[in-house]
Amino acid sequence: MTLLAAHLLQTGLAQTSLRQLAAAAGISDRMLLYYFADKAEALAAAMARVAEELAGVLSTALPEGRRWPPAELVQLAGASTTQPEMRRFMRLWVEVVAAAARGERPFGEIAEQIMAGFRQWVDARLQLPAGADRAAVASAVIAVIDGLALVDICIGKEATARAAKALSFFQAQKG
Repeated sequence: MTLLAAHLLQTGLAQTSLRQLAAAAGISDRMLLYYFADKAEALAAAMARVAEELAGVLSTALPEGRRWPPAELVQLAGASTTQPEMRRFMRLWVEVVAAAARGERPFGEIAEQIMAGFRQWVDARLQLPAGADRAAVASAVIAVIDGLALVDICIGKEATARAAKALSFFQAQKG
């Protein structure tokens, strides 16, 4: 699984034919189909591994057992996800979301599973008052972090740093 995940992180979704996935794993396409029912199942398993790797990297910056207010969590996670070593994860995530938006199978299901996992990951790190809609706040945090990744991918690090800094403007405007 690690080989398939590494292949996706290196090449993105452009080289995901059954034959290319099998070659990345060092096996024949028939052998790949022995382990997985079809290409969709192989991609889903590889993306689950990519999501685990990303969560592990993020957990270094934002360890489990500690909670942050949403604005602080956004700034810390945004700073982490826009680091150069994270760019490959975020580019692949953007590709998966785009494929899901086009209705390409199995990316809708993959994106839904990954989003659910990250919503739980964020929720476990959120410091919120009792009664707050934790799932909605976690989704909003993810939307901002993914937005910062899009800015990073599209127009670069400097614009991303400025956008992340500007998030404090929204915090200052409340009330």
